[in-house]
Amino acid sequence: MRILRNIQVPTGNIMIGNGEKGNLEFLSIGDYGKEVNLKCDALGLDKDIEQVKHTEILPLTKKWVITISSQYGCSMGCLFCDVPKVGAGLNATLKDLEDQVATAMTLHPEITYSERLNIHYARMGEPTFNNNVLNSAITLYDKYNKDFLVHPVVSTMMPRHNSGLEGFIHAWIAIKNIRYSGNAGLQLSINSTNEYEREAMFNGNALTLEEIAGIMQAYKPIGRKFTLNFAVADFSVDAELLRKFFNPKHFIIKLTPMHKTTTALENGIETFGDYTTMYPYKQLEEDLKAVGFDVLVFIASEAEDLGMITCGNAILTGKLPQVPYKEIE
Repeated sequence: MRILRNIQVPTGNIMIGNGEKGNLEFLSIGDYGKEVNLKCDALGLDKDIEQVKHTEILPLTKKWVITISSQYGCSMGCLFCDVPKVGAGLNATLKDLEDQVATAMTLHPEITYSERLNIHYARMGEPTFNNNVLNSAITLYDKYNKDFLVHPVVSTMMPRHNSGLEGFIHAWIAIKNIRYSGNAGLQLSINSTNEYEREAMFNGNALTLEEIAGIMQAYKPIGRKFTLNFAVADFSVDAELLRKFFNPKHFIIKLTPMHKTTTALENGIETFGDYTTMYPYKQLEEDLKAVGFDVLVFIASEAEDLGMITCGNAILTGKLPQVPYKEIE
């Protein structure tokens, strides 16, 4: 895959590459480290975070994050995501998926080992429509896991109009539990426990909580729990209702900021208060812990959010980072 555009931002690189069906967007980024931007009592990270500011990232030998697109654009039309502006969701090929990872890794040929190589299927597209994602996760394990501890993560909004959804989830959990011995992730985008709010924000394209729970009740995770993700905004989060549908033994709650995409801001969807501090997440964390859930609070820095490395962004829409950046020839 040839890199058509490479934008260097404070935490890494946003790239456009020539896929087999058009242009794909993918990232190679670093991480500040869990002591800087995570709070999770269950992991021993029990100190409140005052504020996450941009700082030196970990060596990529410690953690390397590569975020790839499973589709060219997206057809879901969520009210907080810019990716649908790129175009309708067209599935990336298996070669596209493998090439995005391989091309991102060419940026750092000096890195021949990493304690954690996160592969996120989370840049453009709804991955459960694309069964090539399943095959690519197997290929990535076979190709890289000798030198890199590969940790693939599928992020899905559990689309309503996907006849292959249950088959995909079944296959992905088998890959997670067996091929990766639990060291892989499944993240379900929830955001609200109010079905009217969910119907609006997901453009009528997501299953209800009851329907999602009906699919997931058949599965138990090995290793890492399944993740219920809440991008915190002015949405309802009823901890008791969530506990009714999802077993805390199998699910962890992740709280993140609602990222400042063009679409989210146009629709008045944003995190209340300073999203780089614990303030917007603290009460939710306490409420969810009170009903038995482990809660992971992930706090982004302004450099990460405005640097467009976060979910819902795409420079293919014509928008550019709002932090200092450099175009790499």
